[in-house]
Amino acid sequence: MAARIYYENDAPREALEGKHVTILGYGSQGRAHALNLFDSGLDVTVGLRKDSPSWSRAEGDGLRVASVHEACADADLVAMLVPDQHQAAVYREAVENNLKSGASLLFAHGFNIHFGQIRPPDSIDVSMVAPKAPGPLVRRTYEENSGTPALVAIHQDATGEAKSRALAYARGLGCARAGVLETTFAEETETDLFGEQAVLCGGTSRLIQAGFETLVEAGYQPEIAYFECMHELKLIVDLLYEGGFAGMRDAISDTAEYGDLTRGKEIIGPEVEAAMRKTLEDVRSGAFAREWVLENRAGTPVLDAERRRQTQHPIEEVGARLRGMMSWMNRK
Repeated sequence: MAARIYYENDAPREALEGKHVTILGYGSQGRAHALNLFDSGLDVTVGLRKDSPSWSRAEGDGLRVASVHEACADADLVAMLVPDQHQAAVYREAVENNLKSGASLLFAHGFNIHFGQIRPPDSIDVSMVAPKAPGPLVRRTYEENSGTPALVAIHQDATGEAKSRALAYARGLGCARAGVLETTFAEETETDLFGEQAVLCGGTSRLIQAGFETLVEAGYQPEIAYFECMHELKLIVDLLYEGGFAGMRDAISDTAEYGDLTRGKEIIGPEVEAAMRKTLEDVRSGAFAREWVLENRAGTPVLDAERRRQTQHPIEEVGARLRGMMSWMNRK
């Protein structure tokens, strides 16, 4: 069944007119949300710790800034845009007792609601607006008078206005210009975690490393292995992004297309597909969420160790050296 898609005509701005909107966090998404909503004419306050280095940046951007407690006390909508692992603590310490009845608590990712780390009272709306782009792109497309697609979901509708408020928020971000797809907290959370782990980050990172290792172990130069397994990946991803599989295959050579169609299934075969199903089951059962919560309570020892280990992979040294030859990257 196709997802329902909402556009600006379906997203009445009146649902948030005259309302106080608080954005908690001023990272990649927080900054984009706050600025886009402000430029859309909404009453926006950024809530931060008083010692946050982002405080001066938000003020420099022309936004009103207050402590998290103060920003939540008078808010009609609070957008929880601090990192996932900190949201539950921020909610308990500063949001829970300051959020008034009938207000909306909005998320850009469903992790803490879906896995029960945050349990709001029945008297407030709980919704999600999740742009399908990093914050800088959400901001840039808004400034170009376009927008990025987004997802919308309602977990709890205490006021009868949860969806209209969420859609008005999406409109303020510019996302309703492109289209806002309806989903659920469960679907967004589970597919997002699976995609990150199996394909976008975990799967892709390990595939690149394995290809690099295979070539180097066979005696090929690390620099050549880097170009073939890492550098040129961007070219293929850009083609996929712009034209899907058909567009990519139309742009590559016949030799590359034949190798793609006949060898790809040998690389990603039944064993990998079984591992993907196991990864999805860990996400859906809550096993991964439990592991991640406990990891943070322990002070992230596994994450820190893995980060150190990854920096020592030979592809990092080779890549840093070769990227130094690429003047267009140095300009960035």
